[in-house]
Formats: sequence, C-alpha cells, structure tokens
Amino acid sequence: MIIKTQHDVTTAVLDELARSDNPRFKEIMTAAVEHLHGFVRDARLTEAEFHQACGLIAQLGQLTTASHNEVVLAAGSLGVSALVCLLNNGDHGQTETTANLMGPFWRMHSPATANGESIVRSPTPGAPIFVNAWVRDNEGRPVEGAEVDVWHTSAEGFYENQDPAQADMNLRGKFTTDARGHIAFRSVKPAGYPIPLSGPVGALLRTQGRHNMRPAHIHFMIYKPGFKTQFSQVYSSDDPRLETDVQFGVTQALIGQYVLHADEPAPAADVSGPWYSLDHHFVIEPGEARLPNPPITGKASGERPAQQVLERKA
Repeated sequence: MIIKTQHDVTTAVLDELARSDNPRFKEIMTAAVEHLHGFVRDARLTEAEFHQACGLIAQLGQLTTASHNEVVLAAGSLGVSALVCLLNNGDHGQTETTANLMGPFWRMHSPATANGESIVRSPTPGAPIFVNAWVRDNEGRPVEGAEVDVWHTSAEGFYENQDPAQADMNLRGKFTTDARGHIAFRSVKPAGYPIPLSGPVGALLRTQGRHNMRPAHIHFMIYKPGFKTQFSQVYSSDDPRLETDVQFGVTQALIGQYVLHADEPAPAADVSGPWYSLDHHFVIEPGEARLPNPPITGKASGERPAQQVLERKA
C-alpha cells in the first residue's frame, strides 16, 4: 500500500500481519499494533520523544546481564508482570490465587536440600526464621513430590547473586514435598530492599516521584508434572510498604504472618534470643509443568553494590 495519510500506516501494517499462518501470533501482533499505534496517536508522540523511547528500550537490553535483568525489572515497575500473572492464574483471573511474580532473581539449579535443613550457606546476619509450607491442589488434596525452589534476600537486602560477599546459592534451596504436601526449612528473616536505580527503571521512578522499595518476602517456585508451575512470593505482614510495593506484587493471599517469638524456645538448640516462624499454604492448578528461562544465570563479582533509596512523594 502506498501511504497517503497517517491512518494508512496502521491499515498497511495490519494487512501485512494478516498473511501470517500462525493464528495466535496474528492475534497478539494485531492487538499490539492497534494499541501501539493508538498510544502514539493518543499521546501525540513527538519525534524527539519517539527517539528517546527507543533509546530507553535499547538501554533495557544493554543493562541486562547474567546477574541483573533490567527488562523484567521494568515490566514489574509498570505493573505488567503482576497483570500477566493474575490474568493467567486463579481460573484465568476469576478467583484468588497464590501465584505471584517470578521476579528478576530466580536462578536454576538451586542445591537440593532435605526438609528441615538450613539454606544459610555462608555467615549471614539476621534473625533466624523457621518456615513450614504446604502445597495442595484446587480440591484441597496434598500434592506429594512437588519440587519447591526457595530464595530470598539477606537481612541486609541483597540476593546472593548481587553480593560477592555471600556464598554462591546462599539463601537458596530446592525441597520436595512429602505425603502431606509439606516442606520445612530454616533461614534468616529477609529484609525489604530497594530495586536498582542505575538504568531506565530508576529514571521512570524518579520522574513519577515513587520509592524503589520492595516489601520483605520469600520466593517459592513449585514444579510438579500435571500442574502448572507456580511462582510465588510470601510477603512479611510487618513490612510498612505492603501497600506501595514498587513492583505491584502484594496480594491479600500472599501476606504471610511472620510471627516473632521473643521468649519461646526455638526449634533448633543453637538458637537463643528472638526468632520468627512462618506457616503458609499454596494452591496449585492443573496444567503444564514448564520452567521459564531464568532471568539471571550468574553471580556478580567485585564490590557489593551501593543501595539507593528513593522517597515517595506525598
């Protein structure tokens, strides 16, 4: 088609998309083009703004490394990750779900760990926490033999892949549910943490007047053939930023009760002083057991990164 007006551009692109033999590709790309062209028109995007946007998109890829994924960080900070998750779980967005964001810090090949053991693999400060979790199907039956990946930050707010001072795979482990659908492990209570600000995501947050903090949480990934693989995060009930999570990930079903025990004996004899417990239940849905490509594949080297915290405007 020879273009005569700006409206012809959209028509021409959609006509070419119609040639595809892949129905789902055609459906997705048609919607993408219609919305993208509509956005350009609604925003009255200038040429300078278009080139600026292209530069930001390029930066997302350039700043994605083996230990940091700026693309996933951006998707979360715009609420896209949370929306995709809720639309695809809980009977396609119709009911509450214990599914949540994968996040940019999942690594494959976490060490296999026996139920009840610790995932602290190098000296790590923080209050001890003892976690019990149960996995059930949507009929309430326990799911035996599910692999459950666990990972979280230290009490200083660093995942091990960000922090050269931590051992490889510190605060990560893989457990297998027993006949009750149960796993248990020991760790240190995680802290909330600031997401990195060095790239386009930082610029986005500063321009909006937002903070860059995630509330404290523990990640779980549940894999069992016959069930849809579920990523989840259990958020700490005592965190002050539950309602303003920079990644829009906190749902009511995933606010966990991190219970402080100040004067009770701990489940381990070597623990004296205050400790925490967390009990949580997950419900997984029938579907395909499939693992996505991990957003990171390695560990940072050099100095521990400095953490920057933005204040949220009133």
